[in-house]
This record gives sequence, C-alpha cells and structure tokens, in this order.
Amino acid sequence: HTATRARRMTPRRVFALPRQQSLFLPAVLNPFVQEVKLAKADIIKCVFRGIFLVPIRAIFLTLVLMVTWPVAVITTFLHPLKGAMAPMTGWRRFMCRRVMAFLGRSYYFFMGFRVVVKGQQVSSTEAPILVVAPHSTFFDGIVCIVAGLPSTVSRTENLATPIFGRFVRCLQPVLVSRQDPDSRKNTIMEIDSRAKSGGRWPQILVFPEGTCTNRSCLITFKQGAFIPGVPVQPVVMRYPNRLDTVTWTWQGFSSRTLLLLTLSQLYTNVEIEFLPPVTPTEEEKKRPVLFARTVRNVMAQALGVPVTDHTYEDCRLMISAGELTLPMEAGLVEFTKISQKLDLKWDNVKKELEGFAAVACSCKGGRINIQEFASFLKLPISPALQELFALFDRDGDGTIDFREYVIGVTILCRPANTEEVLRTAFQLFDTDEDQRITHEEFSSMLRSALGVCDLNVSKLFKEIDTDSSEFITFSEFQAFALNHPEYAKLFTTYLELQRYQALQGVESELSSTNHVSSEDNQEESISDKKDD
Repeated sequence: HTATRARRMTPRRVFALPRQQSLFLPAVLNPFVQEVKLAKADIIKCVFRGIFLVPIRAIFLTLVLMVTWPVAVITTFLHPLKGAMAPMTGWRRFMCRRVMAFLGRSYYFFMGFRVVVKGQQVSSTEAPILVVAPHSTFFDGIVCIVAGLPSTVSRTENLATPIFGRFVRCLQPVLVSRQDPDSRKNTIMEIDSRAKSGGRWPQILVFPEGTCTNRSCLITFKQGAFIPGVPVQPVVMRYPNRLDTVTWTWQGFSSRTLLLLTLSQLYTNVEIEFLPPVTPTEEEKKRPVLFARTVRNVMAQALGVPVTDHTYEDCRLMISAGELTLPMEAGLVEFTKISQKLDLKWDNVKKELEGFAAVACSCKGGRINIQEFASFLKLPISPALQELFALFDRDGDGTIDFREYVIGVTILCRPANTEEVLRTAFQLFDTDEDQRITHEEFSSMLRSALGVCDLNVSKLFKEIDTDSSEFITFSEFQAFALNHPEYAKLFTTYLELQRYQALQGVESELSSTNHVSSEDNQEESISDKKDD
C-alpha cells in the first residue's frame, strides 16, 4: 500500500509545454515559390513558336498602346488627382468605362489570353468593394478590365511612371504614399468614404493578400477592404493551363522570362469567377479581421485550396534569411499567427532570425540538429540538453527549423528568465554564499551537472564575466541569461530532471522495502500453516 501511494504521488515526467494545435505547421509550407521545370520538348516548342509569335504580338501590342495612351491623356485632362476629387461623369466616364475597357481587352487578346467569365458582377450599390484572390502574377490586371475598370489602391509613385501612369489615372485610384506617415489612416478613410457613397463612386478592387503567391493556398487577407463594414463581392482567379507561364513569386522565373514564355504560347487560359456578395454580420462590422476570414474561407472553398497565415512580412523574412546565407524558405513562420499568439513584432522576429542564423548558417538546409545545438550552447549532450532540444523540436524530426526556434525561445526560454529562477541558479553556483561566483565554483557545478569540460567552462566564464574581474556577480549572471534565454530553460530543465530522478529513487526504495516486508509476511504465514 505504501508503494502504491508513493507511485500515485510521484509525478510523471511530461513535456513542460503541450503542443498547441494552432501552432502546428501550415497546410502549405511555402506559398511564395514556383518551381516550373520545363521539359526539353516544351523548351523547343517555346523557342520555335516564340520566333513567330513574339514579334507579331509585340507589333500589335505597340499599336494598342499607341492608341490607348492619347485616349488616357484626353480622359484625364485637367481632372484633379488629389484634394477635392469627384468621380468621373459624362464623357469622361464613357471614355473610361467603354473605350479604355475595350482597348484593355484588345491588349490582353493580342497577348494570347482567352478569358472565361463565370458568375455575375453586381453593381456598386450592392457590393461597393471587389476582393480578388489569389494574387499570383502581374497578368492579374486583366480582372480590372473584365470588371469595367473599377478604382484600385495604388502607390503615388505609379502616377509618375511614363505611359503606365496615365492608365492608372483613368482608374481614379486610392493613393498610398510612403512619405506620408498618415498614409495608412488616410487610405482607409478614403476607401470607407467611397464604399459608403451610395453608388456615386465606381467599385473599388482590392487584392487583399497584398503579395503574389503560387495559388496553392490563400494567405492572410489584409483588413483594409473589410474595415468599412459594407458588403463585398469575392472574385476568384484561375489559370487552367498545362504549362504554367504566368505565376510570378518571390522564388521562380523573373518577370521578363515569364512574359516571353507567355507570349510564346498559342493561348493562355484564365478564368474569372464572380461569387455572390458577402454581407458582414454586426460582429464582423466591429471586427474586420473576422469579416476578412469569413470572405477568405468562402473563396478558399470555391477554389478548393487551404488557407494559411502567411503574410507579406514572411516575404521580408525570406529576404532577410537569404541575406544571412540561410535558405530563403527558412524565414517562413506564418508571421500573422506567430506575432499574435506570441506577442512579437516584425523586428523581434528579425532579431531571432539573426540569432538562429548564428547557429544554422553552417548547416545544410537551415536546420539545427542536436550536435549543432550543443555546440552553440558550448555544452556537451546531456539528458537535460536532450530534453530541451526535444521541447524545441515540435515535429520530432530530430532538427529545429526557424519557426520552431522562435516558438521555443519565446514560449519556453524567456518565461524561465524570472528573477526568482535566476536567483536560485546563482545560489546553486555560489557555494560559499559570498554573492559572487568564482571560476572554481562555476566549473565545479557545470562539470557535475552537465559534464562540461574545463576548456568550454573557461570560454563560458569569460563571456559572463564582462568586467574581467575573475568572478561573476548576479547582475552579470542576469544580463547573460537575458541575452541567452536558452541557458535559463536548460537550468530549469536540469532541476526538473534532478527532482524527477530523486522521486524515482524514493519510489524504488519504498517499493523494495515493501517487497522485502511482504516476503517476510509470506514466510511467517507458511510456517504458521505448517505448525497448524
């Protein structure tokens, strides 16, 4: 009975953090890469067709541009772009919605695009905003032509672009300026004003993903189109072609290569489907992020693709990873989800990426194994370090990627850096209780606890002893722990293991004692029976 009670009282060894379903890997790991492998037959066909098709199409496209530019100049002549703007009316509206739209269709026709339109576009009074996804290429501008040249959101710098700038003016875009610190607020106010104009303004067309993907999923929608709280009409795009020559992502063919490949095809299919408008609930009007998710789920269901929480910030992290000599995909963490759940800003994640690169840049594939993890911490592989590594390694594949590293450092290590924990750790090293740790005390503890050799102890001691005083004060100890949170978690893991092993020892001893006493009782019982 005593052994049974001890067994019940002894806690089982479990991970310090349960695996959260919401932090598992996304359905699509990298939506920003497009790896098109052209077969030799495809290359030969593109070359031979391109010799004839590219020059002919270039001539027709030039002719269309020569007509379109003066039409755009006449349409926007003396029409204000900023200040007290008003929607185009009368002959200007006719030139924009009819003539310019016809020229736009001609332009894409001579590029070889065959457009199939499904569904029905509603009026601006029914749905003031059109949201288009997935955004995967610069050819997606064709949806503006099909939708009758609605207004778009555009950077102010685009207006100064030769020729193209005049076309943008015809759309009367909502302008975004990088120089204006209030640009985001002003943009949202302008979208809200136009969306609630009662049909005076044309519809506003928005690509809510904010960057190009490979159409394998729908990434996080930005909230700008959903803040007004008005009905929106989802528009989905497909490119059902045997050879994908249009997808333009962060990793893949350049824009020039894609243009030449597309012009070398006999035709390029594109499907544009207008889904029924989605009206927000009262809760979604108050919380645009919920409205954005609802619309994204509707569009994902129509497309038959999953959703992920990647954003443009993931692309920025990809670029940073490349600059740090890591594989670009190492920077993908589903930034929206990670930042919200772990309360991290982009700069924090970028800093963690730099720390990860310090460990992983020598590894192939940008992943850390336990040997590299131990080398980075200047520690041998011990039970405590193995358990810490297992806590980081969320998918159990024996390596740590950047996503797992960020989650581990934020959830596991930083909370262990409390002053109480650090005081306990300091006291464990400070055996003579003189409020400072000597080299001998430091090395003795690390040798017995983690099996660290003298050479590594000396290196670690010098790193912590910043003033080279030959002893470590609590302030130095605390400063080092704050900059290297992995050590704090390693220490708490070691203490948990020590406590667990001690309790196991007690249980084993009690079990052994109980076993001996039960044997004695059994012998006494047998002798009694013999006597009887």
